Amino acid sequence: MRVRRGCLRRLPKWRHIKRFCKNNLLLTATIVSVFIGLAIGFVFRTLELSQETIILINFPGEIFMQILKLMILPLIFASLISALAQMDPKESGQMGLMTIGYYTTTTVLSTITGIILVLMIHPGDPTIKQDFKISHIDHANISPLDTFLDVIRNMFPENVLQAAFQRVQTIYTPRKDRVYNATVKLNQTTKGFKKEIKHVPGLNILGIIVFSTGFGIIVSQLQEKARIIIDFFVIFEAVIMKLVEILMWFAPLGIICLIAGNLLDLDDLSDTAAVLFKYVITVMSGLLVHTCFTMPSLYFILTRRNPIRIVKGMAQALVTAFGTASGGAALPISMQCMEDNLSVDRRIARFVLPLGSTINMDGNALYEAVAVIFIAQLNNITLTIAEVITISFIATIASLGLNSVPAGLVSILVILNTVGLPAKDVSLIITVDWLLDRVRTAVNVLGDAFATDAISCYIQEKIEETDKINEFHQEIHDEILMLKSAGSSRRPSFSISNASYRMSPDATVHSLEPFAWQQAAILDKLNKDIALGKIETV
Repeated sequence: MRVRRGCLRRLPKWRHIKRFCKNNLLLTATIVSVFIGLAIGFVFRTLELSQETIILINFPGEIFMQILKLMILPLIFASLISALAQMDPKESGQMGLMTIGYYTTTTVLSTITGIILVLMIHPGDPTIKQDFKISHIDHANISPLDTFLDVIRNMFPENVLQAAFQRVQTIYTPRKDRVYNATVKLNQTTKGFKKEIKHVPGLNILGIIVFSTGFGIIVSQLQEKARIIIDFFVIFEAVIMKLVEILMWFAPLGIICLIAGNLLDLDDLSDTAAVLFKYVITVMSGLLVHTCFTMPSLYFILTRRNPIRIVKGMAQALVTAFGTASGGAALPISMQCMEDNLSVDRRIARFVLPLGSTINMDGNALYEAVAVIFIAQLNNITLTIAEVITISFIATIASLGLNSVPAGLVSILVILNTVGLPAKDVSLIITVDWLLDRVRTAVNVLGDAFATDAISCYIQEKIEETDKINEFHQEIHDEILMLKSAGSSRRPSFSISNASYRMSPDATVHSLEPFAWQQAAILDKLNKDIALGKIETV
């Protein structure tokens, strides 16, 4: 049948949009939930709701965040071990060095971008302090050395179970001196702080990553001897990812409640926006330049690939990161997007992404550099070139391992104390962090995606060549593919009888996979029984 030219009409744009929304229902619902949360937050602020009402509005989002964070520890532990167990130790070492090198490069570039913009725009005006009430923050002179040592201590926890709920941190407690006289004993508190190394509540992700990496590399060397452990972690990881897949359908409701509750909990939003408008614009401009120019340019130079495909493939993870303001909470979705949408090898994604969620803080490094120079401008202090270089260096180092601290307060205090700037003005910039934190979290997640795909471009072929030589790695890889196909199918359980009935000359290879796998398992069991003497061979 011939079709005349001009008879075929292109679908209207609204039909294309409708088809896209239907095919990407979860992504569309998540994006819409961000705008609904903003609208509810701004509208309900005019009603002057009670604190109990605000807590109830935020409650579903709070539960959603807790469940997402619940998945972080088992996911990192299982994914790293199962991924590294299927790789050669030499390839694992190369991938680790490439990952750290890439993350360090992007963090340095983001810091330089922030410093250049804050010096050009000059958002700090000393008159701002006169119009804004600044609260006092009690703090000690935090040393960069103590911060660095805390990172090293957390890398090697004394108890891996304790690392699941506690991390090491240097605490500064006020020093008390007792003064005695002849008749009366006096307790007098003097200025000064005493350093104490304590365990504080919080997940020690860095320690978990180091332990899991070492565990996975050793398991990869044992190969067939450690088959049971590898199978356990592979299946355990598949179960966690299935739970995450189900949980993500509740993401729109959770994001609406989180954003609305966050907006309702703020005080004097209009006054804060008017006073700190130039500061917010400076940070946002820096994040925009880093997102739209620096990261895509570096990615294109290294891979010669289109960076837009990364943004499209990571859309769901980026919206989740913005809505939850937590890179750790977005980690499971990031893994799913990299593997399903961008076809990155799961072993690379399961290693690079967890490491990136801990040490790759491009947005935080840029934000901290801008915040410190902004505070210097508020106090009419002109920084020397040496001080600017010091700020850029410490902002890069301080962003590593301190991602669990809200608003980057500790990192900013470290830099302020190092260059001798007043730390009391930190409370001023925290008031607008509800917005900046969400944006820089999304930037961090996108940076992890660029790094993962760039490293995959260089190391993917080596991994595939090793798989062809190593039959054990290929077997594990085939089992993972079977688990994925079983998890995505409507009938994951497939008995031998059903498989045998469906075996026909027209049957596809995919339909025979479950039967072949079960047949291999039965033959393996028979061989073991023969070896143990339970069955006599004829």
